[in-house]
Amino acid sequence: MVGKKNIVFGFIYLVFTAALGPVMILNYVGDVNSSRSAKQIQIGDLQNAVDAGFELDLDPMSADTIAKQNSLALLSLSAYLNSQEPINAIKGGPHSHGNLEAMLNIVVGLMLCLVAVTPLLKQIISWLFIIGTLGHSGLLYLAVGLEQAWAGSLLIGPVGYVGPSLILIGLLLAGVAAAIGFRGTPVED
Repeated sequence: MVGKKNIVFGFIYLVFTAALGPVMILNYVGDVNSSRSAKQIQIGDLQNAVDAGFELDLDPMSADTIAKQNSLALLSLSAYLNSQEPINAIKGGPHSHGNLEAMLNIVVGLMLCLVAVTPLLKQIISWLFIIGTLGHSGLLYLAVGLEQAWAGSLLIGPVGYVGPSLILIGLLLAGVAAAIGFRGTPVED
């Protein structure tokens, strides 16, 4: 069964990409929580000043004091947003794309077991998905999840288009194979 390798690959790959969830929490949530607390203090102080009509102990606040308080609040907000960036990069890149491509491999593997087309076409579809997944979310995993700069360099160059292109070609061929050979029951290769 040609699709078996996609099913096995998909489940194993899903474990690795799903594991990025705990990595995000363990490695970055401390920074997010501390910057959130600092932001709340600064924004809270600014809100109190606004609520008090920019008076401190019934004396009007100077323009310099107001500007400093605004600056501290903006800087703390910026630090909080910046602390979320590594988590957002992992979530939006290798975690979500990797999970999706792992599931695509599982589904395509099952589909390949149910279509009667030439073994060569099945092998082409199968390998397009595996190589495409490694070339797309695999490089994202290395570049973002494991911070390997060389993988990031590949992603932003022409090589970065290869993985997604292979997956799209695989999807097209899988659709054609399903249209001409879908049986609904397991097929012997």
